[in-house]
Amino acid sequence: MSSQTHTLELNAPAEKVFEFLSKVENLPKWAVVFCLGIERRDGRWWVKTPDGELLFRIEADARTRVVDMYFGPAEDKMMVAPARVVGLPDRRSLFLFTVIRYPGMTDESLKAQCEPLVAKEFPALRRHVE
Repeated sequence: MSSQTHTLELNAPAEKVFEFLSKVENLPKWAVVFCLGIERRDGRWWVKTPDGELLFRIEADARTRVVDMYFGPAEDKMMVAPARVVGLPDRRSLFLFTVIRYPGMTDESLKAQCEPLVAKEFPALRRHVE
C-alpha cells in the first residue's frame, strides 16, 4: 500500500480546527467533493459521494487532536483516512490528512482523490475555520 499525506497551514487555533473537523455534521461544509450529502439513519451516518453511498464515522481524540475518518460500504469493509491537527505558534495550526491507496485502487485513482482535496476541500476548510 502507498499513501499521500497533504498538509494545510491555517490561521486558526488547533482547538478550533479540531472541534470543527471532529463533527460529522460539518463534513458537507468542507469535504465538498467527497460529501454530496449526509444522513443519519439507525444511529449511523451515511454519506452520499460521487461513487455512491458510504457508511461514515469519525473517531476523534481531543487530547491528541487526531481525527480518524472511517468510510466504506459496510461496517466490516471500512477504510480509514487518518488526520491530525497540530498546534503552531501564534494560534495557528497545521492540518495533516492522509489518503491511503487500498488494494484494488490504482495510482491514478489515488491521484484523483488527492487533487480535489487540495484544490477544493482545503480552501473550503480554510473558509470555515479562519
